[in-house]
Amino acid sequence: MEATRRSGTAGKLVVVGGGIAGVTCAEQLAVQFPSEDILLITASPVIKAVTNFKQVSKVLEEFDVEEQPSTMLENRFPNIQVIESGVKQLKSEEHCLLTEDGGEHFYKKLCLCAGAKPKLICKGNPYVLGIRDTDSAQEFQKQLSQAKRILIVGNGGIALELAYEIESCEVIWAIKDKAIGNTFFDAGAAEFLTSRLTAEKPETAIAHRRTRYTAEGNKKKSQSKASAGNTGSALGPDWHEGLNLKGTKEFSHKIHIETLCEVQKIYLQEEFRIAEKKSLPFPTAYQNESVTTDKELWPVYVELTNGKIYGCDFIVSATGVTPNIEPFLTGNSFALGEDGGLKVDDHMRTSVADIYAAGDICTAAWQPSALWQQMRLWTQARQMGWYAAKCLGADISGHVIEMDFSFELFAHVTKFFNYKVVLLGKYNAQGLGSDHELMLRCTKGQEYIKVVMQNGRMMGAVLIGETDLEETFENLILNQMNLSSYGEDLLDPNIDIEDYFD
Repeated sequence: MEATRRSGTAGKLVVVGGGIAGVTCAEQLAVQFPSEDILLITASPVIKAVTNFKQVSKVLEEFDVEEQPSTMLENRFPNIQVIESGVKQLKSEEHCLLTEDGGEHFYKKLCLCAGAKPKLICKGNPYVLGIRDTDSAQEFQKQLSQAKRILIVGNGGIALELAYEIESCEVIWAIKDKAIGNTFFDAGAAEFLTSRLTAEKPETAIAHRRTRYTAEGNKKKSQSKASAGNTGSALGPDWHEGLNLKGTKEFSHKIHIETLCEVQKIYLQEEFRIAEKKSLPFPTAYQNESVTTDKELWPVYVELTNGKIYGCDFIVSATGVTPNIEPFLTGNSFALGEDGGLKVDDHMRTSVADIYAAGDICTAAWQPSALWQQMRLWTQARQMGWYAAKCLGADISGHVIEMDFSFELFAHVTKFFNYKVVLLGKYNAQGLGSDHELMLRCTKGQEYIKVVMQNGRMMGAVLIGETDLEETFENLILNQMNLSSYGEDLLDPNIDIEDYFD
């Protein structure tokens, strides 16, 4: 029996991770192999289900992410069994996974979709919070409800959303870049969005909510898992919609951005008193210049590399994530990417036999299309999970499959500051060097359109607002048609560009 197990011909199809990549992979495997037992192992009491999936265009897709108890997945797919436990050890030579609940699970094929964990600026400090899963988001909401001032560090998606959504609390936002949203936007788009950030927010409720959280699941169990250091699956799009992001102050929205700086040192209240340093009051346009010291006593103080010190109730570390590979490394010879992910080939296979990976945990190690790049976003997690299941299935059945079309062109649709945001191709001229030009169209408060051109061909685009240009631009980027003769007409609002290329 042991020899059979070692060869990988016995055991189940096993997926690790209850996030978007893992659940998508398990669902697809269940459809492909209705008579096979599919095992989904997740450390979280809830799983992330993709609902209301909509193919916007050939590559662009929109979907809701819904947190559900694992029983809902098992009810939809009778051949899926969910084990709620963290992974203790992977024994790849024996094709065996040991889980923290004492379980021993043999696999025929394994797909690792364990996501990533927050890259905290300071570990072990009770005043530094990372936001990655539902537990940490709810803990953040609890802390915020008693806060007068917080400091956000980081410039990615979560930092952008927090800076816009938080109300009734002073927000100091420290970023290492010149402008906000550097991962997604250039300086022009950042300026366009900053005006929305500092303005009063409209009272109208957001019409389209893409994330729904259910309160099902054992709370005590969830808390014990969080305290044990297990990271739940990543939050989906618009994760903040289910939370009340209000502090204790009377005003609605007050934010100050410190650019080109990082955190140099964090002081607890007593350490700050002993150091005999002084902190600054919250900067405002009407500030009395003679008031240079904050008289308030804060639980924690942050010294920035620009020399400024601010006190606050707590710090949000939103400085990115690192692939969650630790549970799988001991005794296994995985090849790792420069970003710390498990290297996968163009069929999502890792360097270890019969083990695949998808989503945030993996690093695409194939030669990518000229118009695609890996980014740890929920859209790619879904695409990778789906494609990994197809590849795994093809290997079992001996079929050859082509690489999925979604890897031809980078395409992502999201919302920032209540604007629809579409990113296509090399939207920030990634890897194009200086040999490119930009075309812009901007209507303040309404839309921002940027097109990246190289040798007369469209290589990427950023569309902010209801532009209705995403499908046309996607086609122009994919077709690589020479557009030199159209010149500035490409972005002329008086010309119906869709009719041009219909």
